[in-house]
Parts: sequence; C-alpha cells; structure tokens
Amino acid sequence: MSEHAIEFLREWIGEKVHCQSSAHIGKQAETLAKECAAKAAEAGIALEDIQEEVGDIQELIASRLEEAAEAEEGKSDKASG
Repeated sequence: MSEHAIEFLREWIGEKVHCQSSAHIGKQAETLAKECAAKAAEAGIALEDIQEEVGDIQELIASRLEEAAEAEEGKSDKASG
C-alpha cells in the first residue's frame, strides 16, 4: 500500500472514529466505512489499496469504535469510583 494511502487512513480514522455508544457500533462502522471509501476515492486512493493492507475497513473501524467505547467506560468507572 502506498504511503499516501496509509497516511490518509490514519488521519481519517483519527478525525472520524470517536467514542460512541457501544450499542450501535455495527451501524456506525458501516456508515463510517462507506464515508471513508468515498473520501479515499476523492483523494485518488483506491479502496483496494487500503484493504490490501488492513483488510475489511468496516471491521477495522468497528474495532476502533469498540476500543474508544471501552476506554471511555474505563474513564467513567474511575470518575465514579
């Protein structure tokens, strides 16, 4: 995968993937994956180039959403405990 595609994906995930309710992660991941693919295309990056490196971007985004939700839950537990 090109360095440009890697940098695009890192920046995009950093901007778009934030803590959300863990109840809707699947739907959020689907929506964000479609948005990511569209933005990558606008930037001249083929979705295949990204998926060649990271696999299914929807799964990657879902994983990041889950991590963010768990981190937020951990903060809430510490604050209330």
